[in-house]
This record gives sequence, C-alpha cells and structure tokens, in this order.
Amino acid sequence: MERHKQAVTKIAAAVRSFFDKRESYRIFHGSTNSTRPRPGQTGLVDISALRNVLSVDRAARTALVEPNVPMDRLVEATLPHGLVPPVVMEFPGITAGGGYAGTAGESSSFRHGFFDDTINYVEMVLGNGEVVRASREERADLFHGAAGAVGTLGVTTLMELKLVEARKYVQTTYHRTSSVAEAVARVRSETENPANDYVDGILFSKDHGVVVTGRMTDEMPAGRTPQTFSGALDPWFYLHARDRTKALPSAATAGHGSAAAGTETSFTDYVPLAEYLFRYDRAGFWVGAQGWTYFKLVPFNKWTRWFLDDFVHTRMMYRALHASGESARFVVQDLSLPYPNAEAFIDYTADKFGIWPLWLCPLKPTQQPTFHPHTGLTEPAGTAASSPVVAATTGAEQQQPAPMLNIGLWGWGPADFEEFVDKNRDLEVKLQALGGRKWLYAHTYYAEQDFWKVYDKPWYTALREKYGATTLPTVYDKVKIDVEANRRKRQETRQSLKGKWPIGGLYGIWKSIQSGDYHLHRRAEWKHKEKS
Repeated sequence: MERHKQAVTKIAAAVRSFFDKRESYRIFHGSTNSTRPRPGQTGLVDISALRNVLSVDRAARTALVEPNVPMDRLVEATLPHGLVPPVVMEFPGITAGGGYAGTAGESSSFRHGFFDDTINYVEMVLGNGEVVRASREERADLFHGAAGAVGTLGVTTLMELKLVEARKYVQTTYHRTSSVAEAVARVRSETENPANDYVDGILFSKDHGVVVTGRMTDEMPAGRTPQTFSGALDPWFYLHARDRTKALPSAATAGHGSAAAGTETSFTDYVPLAEYLFRYDRAGFWVGAQGWTYFKLVPFNKWTRWFLDDFVHTRMMYRALHASGESARFVVQDLSLPYPNAEAFIDYTADKFGIWPLWLCPLKPTQQPTFHPHTGLTEPAGTAASSPVVAATTGAEQQQPAPMLNIGLWGWGPADFEEFVDKNRDLEVKLQALGGRKWLYAHTYYAEQDFWKVYDKPWYTALREKYGATTLPTVYDKVKIDVEANRRKRQETRQSLKGKWPIGGLYGIWKSIQSGDYHLHRRAEWKHKEKS
C-alpha cells in the first residue's frame, strides 16, 4: 500500500502542476480498448504503474484494485479465493478503471448493473490535484457522476470491488430463435428467471438467433467434458453457437406440443467459469473475421484460424487496428434501446448497414442523470425481477425504470468517408428517435448542441465546478469526432504507402507483434487446464 500512496502522491503533484498553469494534459494508461481516434500530443500524466490487485478479502468478499488492472489479472487474483467479480467485461485487456470511467456491461448486467454498480468506493485525484474518496455514502454525487464520464471529473487511482462466490462451471444453454421479435422477447423473459446468472444473445440474421443463458455450478454430468474457447484449436464462441443451433427449430417454430414431445430447441455446454467470462476474446466477438475479409486471399477455415490464432485475441487485434488505420473504417457501436423499440432498430440497421451478427445484451437501468445509456422510461414495479423499485406516485402504482437491451453493431462501414460519416450521424438520429442511447467509447458525431440535448449539461457543469474539474476537457471534448481532421487524415493515409492494400494491414500485424501482447494470452493463468 505504501508503494501505491507514493505513486498517487506523484500523480497528484503532476495534476496540480497542470492545474496551476491552466494547461491541458492527457492520461497515459498504457493501453486502450477504444476505437476513437487518439488525441494529439499534450501534457502527459502517467498512471500506467497503477496496475496491481492490492488485496482480496475472502471474508468481506472485496478486492482492492488499481485502475490499470485488466480483467484477466483481476479474475486470476480472485479465483484462488473462490470469488469472482459480479460483472467481468468480456475482453481480458479491459481495465477496472476503464470500466468505471466508461460504460461497461456484460451478460450479468441485467442482474448486477454496469461495472461501476459493483464498486464500493473509488479514490480519485481531482482536477486541482486533491486526492479524495467517493462512494454511495461519501461524495455520492461525484461517485455517481464520474461513472461513465470518461475521466473528465478526475483520475481514478484505486477502487474497492464487490465479489461473489465463484463456481467451477457455467452451465451454458443456447436457445434457438427464428425471428428478431422472438429473440428480443426471449432475452427479456430469461432475465426474469432468477436461476440465470448470465443472459445474452446473438442474431446471425433475421431468422437465426441464439439466446445464451448461463448458470454457475460446481457439478457437471458424468460423461460430459468441459467446453473451452481459449485454445488455438478450440472453436470461436460465436461460430460454435451458430453451428450448433442452425439445424435446430426455435421454441416458437417447434410449438409447445412438439417441444414437449421431445423436439430439441436448445443445447447445453459446461464451460469453465473463466473460459465463459472471456469467451469472446478470440475474434473480439466476430470482428476478427473481418481480417479475412481484408486479406481476401486467405481462406477462412479452422486451420487458418489455428495458424493465425495469436492475431485474433483482442489485445493483438486492437494494436493492429490502430496501427493499420483500418479502425477508422469500422462501425463499432453499442446502442441501448427500450425493449419495445429494439426490433424496429434492428430492422433499420439491417437495411442501412447490413451488418451481421448483432449482439444482444440485457441491461439493468441506472440512476439518472448519467452518461450511461438510459431510456428515461418507467414501468409498473415488479414487471422485471432484475429491476429495483426506485419511485412511487401517491395513490398510483409504484414505478421502476424500464430495463434496456444493448445492441452491438460492429463491422465494416462504407469505404467512402462522406458516406461513412452520414451513416453514423443518421444512426445517432434514429437511435434518439427510438428512445435509445449509445455508449461513448466509440465514434460520436453529434454536434455539440445536439449532444447536450441528450445529456444533462447543467448537472455535469455543476459537478465540474464543485470538484475543480473546469480545466479538464469535457465529455463532449473527449468523445467527439473531428470530421475535418479525420477527412484530412483519411486523404493522407490513402495517398501514403500505408494506404495501399495490403500494406496497412501488414503494418498493423507487425506493430502488434512488436507489442509482445501475444505472450499475455499464451501464458494466461485463467485458461482451463485438465487435471492429470
């Protein structure tokens, strides 16, 4: 802990120095999972040394964690104690600090909320260099406001996380659906089943979906073997889900009578817990398959996936995407909507973008105002078991905020820059019309006045003034896309050697190799190992 205190003292002094000089600076974390263009060089505050799990308390079920601890290190630290964080982001390299400062949810978020809902308190260096603690009891407005505010209210330097009992396996069941409406309804109904610890879904097309439910267990039936997804010869999770369900009827198609008579509409795996938590690491859900689209002459089969396995883990993918410049051509958006409007939005994306698969992730609503996705809608209390009652009207039925469905839209966008920008802007307009909100880790094209129609500027401005953050960039400053700068950069890249196919892609691969990140997944301790 003494080492931590010394590091924070140094960080606070650096922040105070910039504050006194009214100079801007940026935080160096050491890694990123954002696809936003990186800012130009300004002053730098280096917090990359804050990368340790300081303690795990088995009795209290808590962990004291520095912000640059990635999810794989966190899980490796807690599992030996028989504990696991309630919400673990699906990519091993996503950090605890990123989960708090950004929006982070996973297939357990319908029950536990966003990642910051699992934090007891945070230590922060404010914009004026003051070191404070914030929690639901102390500086509650700062604790709530900084969650999702992308570091614009201060620098997180420590957090205490809640933990829950871990089990050996996740009993993972893949439920076939045959329409968008059925998939959306099935996701919602599964979140109301108290036996489920995890729920998410994949839409491969309008008539082939899979809703995946998970229940932690220590038992596996005799004769079954664990299904893993981390090894080079293991299947990619989404391909496994697709291939094992494509010949199955959905429950709606089979009909209740046929299903009762023995028609199978699902199948079940027993997945070691950490293998489940990081099941999407290889291929970054399915974005990794776009590498085969780019390198068109390389066949897409299990042997090339095995041979190129080092390059399809998410850390390596992010390195290659940034270095190659190809991330600027990707639509990488997470968009949360009210359940009643989800089907209309999916119809829209299918027509305008033609991107499949889509990810479906149910989310528990959060307190407003916030930069997290929210709908502002309410529903009668008790409609969904995962949503707490937070408000009531005199003489009327108690109300609770309505849960949301997150839709992950990830894939190639238009090659033409102007069309790319127009489609992303239209996406934001359509999302707002349907009562949805986007996650701010990716490309954001709102004009400033439109951005502040979506988010509560007076609330945010008051927080910045109260906590000495007025010299820091705003959320809008950090997430907006400078279209003119990007247009010039795209033109320069197109005219450079890196802009010639396949030079950019090969350069990205080379830079990812130089990073040495392939050692991290090769040596990962969380991977399942059969006992001899």
